[in-house]
Amino acid sequence: MNTLKGEKVAVVGLAASGRAAAQLALEKGGKVHVSDLRTDAATHARGAELRALGAEVDLGEHPLDRIADAATIVVSPGIRPDTPVLSELAERGVRWISEPEFAFRFFHGPLIAVTGTNGKTTTAVLLAHLLEEDGLDVALGGNIGAAFGPPASELALREDGPAWYVVEMSSFQLAAIDRFKPDIGVVTNLAPDHLDWYPSVESYYADKANVFRNADDDSCWVLNEGDSAVADLAEGIPGRHFYFGRSSSGRPGAPRGAHCDGDVLTLDLSGAPEPLGHAEDIALLGAHNLENALAASTAAGLAGASPESIRRGLSTAKALPHRTENVAAADGVRWVNDSKATNVAAARSAINSLDGALLVLLGGKDKGEDFSLLVEALSKADARVLAFGQAGPRICKALDGHVPAELLPGGFDEVMEAATHRAVPGTTVLLSPACSSYDMFTSYEERGTRFAELAKASSRDAER
Repeated sequence: MNTLKGEKVAVVGLAASGRAAAQLALEKGGKVHVSDLRTDAATHARGAELRALGAEVDLGEHPLDRIADAATIVVSPGIRPDTPVLSELAERGVRWISEPEFAFRFFHGPLIAVTGTNGKTTTAVLLAHLLEEDGLDVALGGNIGAAFGPPASELALREDGPAWYVVEMSSFQLAAIDRFKPDIGVVTNLAPDHLDWYPSVESYYADKANVFRNADDDSCWVLNEGDSAVADLAEGIPGRHFYFGRSSSGRPGAPRGAHCDGDVLTLDLSGAPEPLGHAEDIALLGAHNLENALAASTAAGLAGASPESIRRGLSTAKALPHRTENVAAADGVRWVNDSKATNVAAARSAINSLDGALLVLLGGKDKGEDFSLLVEALSKADARVLAFGQAGPRICKALDGHVPAELLPGGFDEVMEAATHRAVPGTTVLLSPACSSYDMFTSYEERGTRFAELAKASSRDAER
């Protein structure tokens, strides 16, 4: 698909992905209408930019008739499926697509899609790095966040096709796909998440399963061998299935991908194992990042990167901010920022991956998950918990009698002050909140940045 030839395109939502979709539609000759309920200064500025390019823009409303009249309706991932405009479109039998689905229609090159509950961004960024180490031109973007890459529609604006597109896909983006078809698909893991949005875990997993929707015999799938939910989702899906995991035993009868042979990462795509280096050589903190490295290595190998390039890329990879990131250390106390851990599974993974005494900061906006699932990991780590935010009382109730937990009222700065006073030498203070940030912050990035600022200040004071 190279042109829209005057086709009417409606874009619902004017955040980053909506703006990118509108720009792509305009570039391809579409007649574009954009709407957003917000009327703040930033939204007005984006609207003015698109008007100057020829789009029609409505702020403060979603005019249903104008939207329904479009040949293609692109919905931003931040628009809830139960919002009135989508409910009314559904009642009329009108379908819509997600922004990456729209962008995919203008891609010129093979696609690797990365999804899963946790580790998506780390895996996608690392995968792009491994491919670039092999000299390949990579277009990285999607749900990955502005710090690492643009929305998929910006990638589609490239005049020349890259060697590979690498796109991270959220469940919200996969919920509304039609033709989207990765040549290589990566599923990092699955665990309950977004239960403040989805009515059940099953409905969340069903959206994730859409990554397989257009699979055929030429598709390649990179799957977590230790995750039964991933295995169930991929059961019977056409294409070649490759597995990654820390176990050296693998899945009986299944093709290998990347695994650990002792402490050596090993790639085996065709029965000829290739060592990729020692686990300690990877500059990513935590055992869970070892799985991300194995997933990225498998996909890179399938995309044509040489073992030598993958080995070199693993040794030069850098940790991403807000993901088990060492931010400060002094007087025997280490501070680790894992603010991106916005669900129980991610927090549990971080807790399991760190050695030594832990003081874990848990809390934020409650998404309805079962915090008792943290008890085993916290107990094994002999951890103490400081609970805070909207979810703090429910966290303490779930951990009561199993793990030492203290409920801290007040703001985040007060939580950090308490952590400073309670952390003794030999302790790692871990912010892995298992909750979203929206009760105190505008994003997990803002929360993590504040954690890092206060941790560094505490470390400076300790050194005096």
